[in-house]
Amino acid sequence: MQKISLFLLLIVLSPLTFYCQQPTKPNVAEIYSQIQKLNVLGTVLYIAAHPDDENTRLISYFANEKKYHTGYLSLTRGDGGQNLIGPELRELLGTIRTQELLEARKIDGGEQFFSRANDFGYSKNPDETLTIWDKEQVLSDIIWQIRKFQPDVIINRFDHRTPGTTHGHHTASAMLSFESFEKAGNPEIFPDQLKFVGTWQAKRLFFNTSWWFYGSKEKFDAADKTNMFSIQNGTYFPLLGKSNQEIAALSRSRHQSQGFGSTGARGEETEYLEFIKGEKTDDKADIFKGIDTSWNRVAGGAAIGVLLGEVQKDFDFKNPSASIPNLIKAYQMIQALNENHWKPIKSEEIKKIIAACAGLYLESVTAVQEATAGSKIKVKIEATNRSNTEMQLESIDFLPNKLTVKQNNSLKNNIPFTLESEIEIGDLAYTQPYWLSEKGTTGMYRVNDQRNIGKPDIIRELKAVFNIVINGVTIPFERNIVYKYNDDVKGEIFRPFDIVPEVSVAILNKVTIFNTKKSKPVEVRVKAGRDNANGTIQLELPDGWKAVPEKSSFSLALKGAEQNFTFEVTPPGNENEAVVKAIATVGGKRFDKEQINITYDHIPRQQVLKPAEARLIRTDIRTGTERIAYVMGVGDEIPKSLAQMGYAVTIIKPDDITKENLMRFDVVITGIRAYNVVQALSLKQDVLFDFVKEGKTMIVQYNTTDDLVTSKIAPFPIKLSRDRVTEENAEVRFLKPEASVLNRPNKISARDFEGWKQEQGLYYPNEWDSAFTPVISSNDKGETAKNGALLVAHYGKGHYIYTGLSFFRELPEGVAGAYRLMANLISIKN
Repeated sequence: MQKISLFLLLIVLSPLTFYCQQPTKPNVAEIYSQIQKLNVLGTVLYIAAHPDDENTRLISYFANEKKYHTGYLSLTRGDGGQNLIGPELRELLGTIRTQELLEARKIDGGEQFFSRANDFGYSKNPDETLTIWDKEQVLSDIIWQIRKFQPDVIINRFDHRTPGTTHGHHTASAMLSFESFEKAGNPEIFPDQLKFVGTWQAKRLFFNTSWWFYGSKEKFDAADKTNMFSIQNGTYFPLLGKSNQEIAALSRSRHQSQGFGSTGARGEETEYLEFIKGEKTDDKADIFKGIDTSWNRVAGGAAIGVLLGEVQKDFDFKNPSASIPNLIKAYQMIQALNENHWKPIKSEEIKKIIAACAGLYLESVTAVQEATAGSKIKVKIEATNRSNTEMQLESIDFLPNKLTVKQNNSLKNNIPFTLESEIEIGDLAYTQPYWLSEKGTTGMYRVNDQRNIGKPDIIRELKAVFNIVINGVTIPFERNIVYKYNDDVKGEIFRPFDIVPEVSVAILNKVTIFNTKKSKPVEVRVKAGRDNANGTIQLELPDGWKAVPEKSSFSLALKGAEQNFTFEVTPPGNENEAVVKAIATVGGKRFDKEQINITYDHIPRQQVLKPAEARLIRTDIRTGTERIAYVMGVGDEIPKSLAQMGYAVTIIKPDDITKENLMRFDVVITGIRAYNVVQALSLKQDVLFDFVKEGKTMIVQYNTTDDLVTSKIAPFPIKLSRDRVTEENAEVRFLKPEASVLNRPNKISARDFEGWKQEQGLYYPNEWDSAFTPVISSNDKGETAKNGALLVAHYGKGHYIYTGLSFFRELPEGVAGAYRLMANLISIKN
């Protein structure tokens, strides 16, 4: 219910929510802006580490005011962060943040790129980062993107000279960019790339500095700015009715999973860029000084620039189609160029402008969301010319099977042409993020095809190409085949079309705990990707584990139908951890993928296919019979993990936190960042503290230092900090070995902190009242001890516990020691 409530809030706050997947329909102001951009051939590349690192004000300024070809290279997809809108973490969160970045770029006008680097979590210095990332691969990816994108100017978000002052990923991104600046122009560096691209040398490299990097505005004002360029980016665009900062705020607000909703500003604003390397210039207001950004930089391009200048000068805001004849001429001239960089870029730009000027609406939709490779689907085609320009639909090519449907139909003004055709889906790969198709490492995704590295989105091969003749010139307009339906509340909805397995399988509980030798049920769900999917389902287990039955048969008559099966799994007698796989067999073919659909209204629906696996843990975990009330924060899966341990868990709404309702519980646990996002908790602290005072237990999991809904999150003073231990294998020392939470009902040892994932904990308190007892201590290499990971206080007859340990990661990952420690927190005794 918490997730649903948050969705409703986002719907209210985001009026554009349901339109992010609609076909673009530029208005006349946007068309004119695109024509202006068509006549500019300058390129700027912004480089940083994560989604949200980018300066959307600068990206919008370069893309919309200067009309430069503007890109953002985020080295990671943000996989290692937290999620404010749901329970997805790791690669699923990276998939969400990828789409949020793409939506942001649609607003600010930039393009999006990535490297293969995996955001493995917070890193305190670049040395640590570059031991987990494969430095040569990430360097290769940056150089590859520079060679492909050919930026005149590169801007780093972070300073390569100040390791240890910010996230290690941040500094590493700047260090690698600095190194790439000249190496991208050296043919001896990564020569295999030269089969696809040429070398490239950017003209200048900058660091996008600000007062933040100096610690205060006063220090920045006093700093020597001799080497800094200043940009006035507070532009107001009267045709759009927005300031540059307002556009940037809309862009940044797409980062909903990180809670980065932003309020737009107006008025003058200055950005500072420190010159780092390249060609020097004395003009500190123009970072492109001396760089030719006109068509003159392309052999044979001067005449194109002249013609497009006339198009811009003569543009009729009441009749954009009047520009089409000259745009067609310019299109032909671009096709005649003997050039392989700007030619494809400007070809796509001018095609979009021609279609927009004509009000040309082209659509290829299917009435099914998904289908299997080799099956047939019906595709409905619409082509509507909403101008007096004569044009003819010559043919439609369906890709990748190269089926051509001849037409030779005249597209008359405002008269839709429609066609329904059945096409066969070839032997296409399943739809999913291409960077997740192969197993990677902790620090790197694996992408085998060099040409795909850096591509931001899922690669979709199923397309319709409309070959349209305008003024005697045949122009191909490409459209993805998409799924469309009408929602009674939201109206017309577009979603991506997906290729799915014939059957997908999922083990419903990702972790099963075996406290004894007794068997436990493991439930598996089989879902049909096509009609008449018949086969068998079984569990694949390592030696020592047994499942009954060995296999079961299923028969699913209709696509989308599901059937659940229960296997009784018996563990070995000794402590053991195993990975179990679910395998479906249909017609002799093996299917072992779980289909995960990520559906949020602010991004397109995403299909991710993961191995259908789960963890089985045979270990001695002693638990009590405590009844638990769980208050959800930003979204986690801990309640499922607690239920797996055998606890009775109730997710309780903040409004239901009353003395009477709490009487039936022994323990209250607040979810991660609950005191950052659940405003109602500010009114419930007295009730919760009275609950503890009467002899019960309250466990509060980590919160960030920003925007606490109340300063009184504990019955005694406590101050949160940004302290964390990012090295998950850091030594853990017991400050209070005799403490109940280390001894009962489970004896906790250093072994219980082995195998933790991503981090030990985060946002530890660094100051606390003497009523608190710190229980454990640890630290990253070279740092002082951090003692605030687990604080226990007696309050009245009960216990209040604050912990920054990352249970929200460890329990879903099946870390046995985390389960044992959590059981002790729940069962704490005097």
